Amino acid sequence: MKSEMDKKKIEQHPFPPLFDKDSKVLILGSFPSVKSREMMFFYGHPQNRFWKVIASIFDEKIPGSIEEKKRLILGNHLALWDVIAECEIVGSSDASIKNAKANDLSEILDNAPIQKIIVNGKTAERLYIKYIEPVTRIKAVVLPSTSPANAAWSLERLIDVWGSEIKN
Repeated sequence: MKSEMDKKKIEQHPFPPLFDKDSKVLILGSFPSVKSREMMFFYGHPQNRFWKVIASIFDEKIPGSIEEKKRLILGNHLALWDVIAECEIVGSSDASIKNAKANDLSEILDNAPIQKIIVNGKTAERLYIKYIEPVTRIKAVVLPSTSPANAAWSLERLIDVWGSEIKN
């Protein structure tokens, strides 16, 4: 018998993209984790290294509140969104994503001078190539996932590779 945690259920992306008229680099995750869905904001799991990486790249303090996170992203001309709008998922497991429906990036691409799209990890890359690249015809740069599950990459290595892509 499957436990409640093992059951796939259809989840909707619960919060809007973060961007403004000055956003130049769009960073796409796959789909928000359970923690992010609860917090109603990107990269909500305390072990995810995303906020440490971005703060370090721009030599800023690691943001704590959602407002500080928004300022860090928008103040450095970044945008955040996810590839998937709706999917079946078990907990926070990207590997379990099935029956995905993609987010429409046109709101961002039509209203911000996006020069580069970065995908956070291999799952985001696979989903982007399958669902979004055929529509936008924009190649994305794949960077190593900031997820704690990506233990092969140290924080220092993530900062180096992410920094070289975001700042170029």
